[in-house]
Amino acid sequence: MSLTFRPFSAHRCTRTLVLLGALLAVLCGASAQAQRLDWEGLTQLAQSRAAEAFRANGDKLPAELASITYDQLRDIRFKPDQSLWRTDALPFEAQFFHLGLYQTEPVRIHELTPDGRVNHLPYRGTDFDYGKNTFDPAPWGDLGHAGFRLHYPLNGQAYKDELVVFQGASYFRALGAGQQYGLSARGLAVDTVGGSGEEFPRFTEFWLQRPAAGATDVTVLALLESPRATGAYRFVIRPGQQTTTTVTARIFLRAGAAPVHTLGIAPLTSMFLSGENQPMASDFRPEVHDSDGLMMVSSEGEWLWRPLQRPKAVTVSSFAMQNPRGFGLMQRDRNFASYEDVEARYERRPSAWVKPLGDWGPGRVELVQLSAPDETHDNVVAYWVPASLPAPGQPLEVAYELAWQGDTQQRPPSSWVTQSRRGYGYTKLSTQEQGRQPQYVIDFTGPALDALPPGAAIKAVVSANANGRVLQTLAYPNPATRTWRVTLRVERVDATQPVELRAFLQHNNDTVSETWTHLLLPE
Repeated sequence: MSLTFRPFSAHRCTRTLVLLGALLAVLCGASAQAQRLDWEGLTQLAQSRAAEAFRANGDKLPAELASITYDQLRDIRFKPDQSLWRTDALPFEAQFFHLGLYQTEPVRIHELTPDGRVNHLPYRGTDFDYGKNTFDPAPWGDLGHAGFRLHYPLNGQAYKDELVVFQGASYFRALGAGQQYGLSARGLAVDTVGGSGEEFPRFTEFWLQRPAAGATDVTVLALLESPRATGAYRFVIRPGQQTTTTVTARIFLRAGAAPVHTLGIAPLTSMFLSGENQPMASDFRPEVHDSDGLMMVSSEGEWLWRPLQRPKAVTVSSFAMQNPRGFGLMQRDRNFASYEDVEARYERRPSAWVKPLGDWGPGRVELVQLSAPDETHDNVVAYWVPASLPAPGQPLEVAYELAWQGDTQQRPPSSWVTQSRRGYGYTKLSTQEQGRQPQYVIDFTGPALDALPPGAAIKAVVSANANGRVLQTLAYPNPATRTWRVTLRVERVDATQPVELRAFLQHNNDTVSETWTHLLLPE
């Protein structure tokens, strides 16, 4: 599949009638047991919604749930023995989340049988253990759910681990073996920057395709809606050491709505509070983050690494390219000693690598970084922005593979940055001079460097934009870690403006590392 604008081809009359019947059944609220749905039918549903004015969800929570506290909601647990497909002894199971507190808008969830029949999965109070709560859910009827999670024996056959969660707007996150939840993905980002305010599309309806006995993957269909866009989404989830989610989406801009300034494809959302390049003196933990950098590769094969930061104000970086081969928010540092957090276990947080399927054309990878008071706030967003958008009602089709990676993860084929630090050791420079002329220490490792003979001449190629002057550059081997180290010193021209820095390693005329690209923030 590729990123293209195109009308859908005509279908045979009989097939069209079946699809329109399924569409009318969904729109008119006919018995879910009589409905049928497939990928083309979901596409038509999304396209028809895009031709209408946006209708906000009119469902209201019961008073007891509208005023629920955090502790009360935590006391509501789905009963595992009520899991979808448990009695069928299938490899996957589904459990559902209860509405309340922050999750006030219901989603409708259905089972999709192999022959395309839709079985609605209503909210049932008997599926939940309410703990100390004294609610009586009987009068509530079919409230809908806040989301769902899929389980699979990821780390061993004795227990079905949590594999993937879909909950809140269009957010979802998944795990590979031995991982612990960290960053999230989203279906779509609308005007994260560049518009009059961010819009959060949400998945309003899901169809969980019943897996076959012994299946090694599971498929989820979803309908996305927002004031300015709709979308049909298909997720094929394959668990493993590296769990992969193959995402296919057909996105429609809504007719008559305000224009979209920034449409973010394959958005990733993460947290960065502190790291080796930005330590916190008040925290006993050396680093606190779900991701430590943005990695990208262009169609020409240039690999870029941008260490994350926590800025004082919103900071946006754009990386223009044609047909990207991949991008992702990565947690490269997998050492417990880098974090020293026995509860959060940041060294087990997954990286998320987006691999486009097909030709995505021209556009840019955009990185948005925000300030954050603590680690409970996500403050990093990365996504792809296509250079042009379709007309309202016309499809933007996109497909990509999203890999949730742990200790074994995507690396450049040559060599890569293992750490990036800012600061001085002993120096005769004053504090003011150190501020005007910051120094960076960057370590590289990888097979291209390992293959070089002893004494090989390695050069650091360093450049800055017009607001920076590179004063000193040095590349030398680090015998303690068997890596190569680069130190560089740069001077700001205007302290109120950022400085863009780039550095990579070169042997003779061959590039032997990825490109370290860093934004020196304004004072």
